[in-house]
Amino acid sequence: MPGRSQHTIARLTALTATMALAVGLAACADVTPAAFSTPSGPNSAPAPTAPAAAVELLGTIEVRSVDLAFEPATLTVEASGRYRVKLVNDGALPHDITFDDGTRIVANPGDTAEGEVIIPEGGLGFICAIAGHKEAGMVGKVVISGDAAPVAAETAAQGHDDHGGPLNTAIEPDPNAPAPVRYDPVAPPVAAGTVHDIELVTEEKLMTVAPGIQQKVWTFGGTVPGPVIRVKIGDTVRIHLKNPAGSEVPHSVDFHSSMVAWNDEMTSIMPGEEKVYEWKAEYAGVWMYHCGTAPALHHIANGMYGMVIVEPEGGLPPVDREFALVQSEWYLGPQGEVSSLEKANAAAPAPDLVLFNGVANQYKDAPIEVGTGERVRVFVLNAGPSIDSAFHVVGTIFDTVIKEGVTLSPATPGHWGSQAVDLAPAQGAIVEMEFAEDGLYPIVTHAFNFVGRGALGLFQAGDGDPKN
Repeated sequence: MPGRSQHTIARLTALTATMALAVGLAACADVTPAAFSTPSGPNSAPAPTAPAAAVELLGTIEVRSVDLAFEPATLTVEASGRYRVKLVNDGALPHDITFDDGTRIVANPGDTAEGEVIIPEGGLGFICAIAGHKEAGMVGKVVISGDAAPVAAETAAQGHDDHGGPLNTAIEPDPNAPAPVRYDPVAPPVAAGTVHDIELVTEEKLMTVAPGIQQKVWTFGGTVPGPVIRVKIGDTVRIHLKNPAGSEVPHSVDFHSSMVAWNDEMTSIMPGEEKVYEWKAEYAGVWMYHCGTAPALHHIANGMYGMVIVEPEGGLPPVDREFALVQSEWYLGPQGEVSSLEKANAAAPAPDLVLFNGVANQYKDAPIEVGTGERVRVFVLNAGPSIDSAFHVVGTIFDTVIKEGVTLSPATPGHWGSQAVDLAPAQGAIVEMEFAEDGLYPIVTHAFNFVGRGALGLFQAGDGDPKN
């Protein structure tokens, strides 16, 4: 990533680790190792000695631990036998690798430890035995070449609350899937004029929603979320909705910022049809629009939603930077197919992914860059369809919040501030903040069971390194 020093990357690892589950750092239980570890770092625990085995070493297996995952989770060797194991801990937490035969190798953050293990016919599984780490996804296996080995599904079943390692989902990632396309988070300027003719074309397409995971999504304008529409109080918006002949299902659109009859502009159109949806911006706010075709839950869960910004009378005061972030959920279907309505329809929602602007962790992998000390405004929408958001940016305070027309500002008596903004599905808000020093500032929903499912991004202030 341009402009990122090794120190900055280390800071990123530490920051994401601090938001992990509150797991204990002690080992789950004492085990009698079948082999021994040889830590190489200055803080590693002393290793017991053991007599050298008479069996010839066949090679070295190297695995890296991050917070909270093994990389790789599946290791392949040519034959059964004795191997040296090298555990490299690149994370900010202590980790071990504990094999099914009891062999345990421990490495503190930044350290490397070595040991030996016998890999039998059929391979050998391993976990991190530190409390909570297995449940967070630290599961793997050594397999013999030619065996049906990948453990992605097994690893996926262990948990979803990693905060720095690969996402764990019930869908095995496809290494040949295209890389995710980063959604530009920059908010558009207010549209010029007072009457706006906007063409909104539905598109059904394949989209990579997380590394290696493709879904056949339904979109407005070819993106998830759809395009941000930004107008002023009193403007007229004329939407030309088109459903191409190649679509498989009917679609519609419902603007929460409008006051029109549900059985008029919001009715569905079949593939090959189009219609005009006209409304006047009577009220300011951050609003949702979405497809309302039955079942509306499925159309929203499969990508058909977007944000409307209606500025108040007199407009908003100028700031240095403006961004638009839409929180939403994916209920994954099989690779390359539409999302699962059955999952989305569950009485207790359990999304596979929760994310900002359609792609898991995209602003963690490519942070949103801002200037230190700049005034930053974020338009936030929770598109749901089913879970609440607790929008929070670590390391700063919202000094301005406008939610459903209620305003907190620096002029508020008592000098109040806000740490998080609670948004039910379909609610929006405007928040403003500043970043006091160069550094990385995580963007999360403070419902932390969802942060490890993709709801994690970063603002990078300056060069991202507070020590410069």
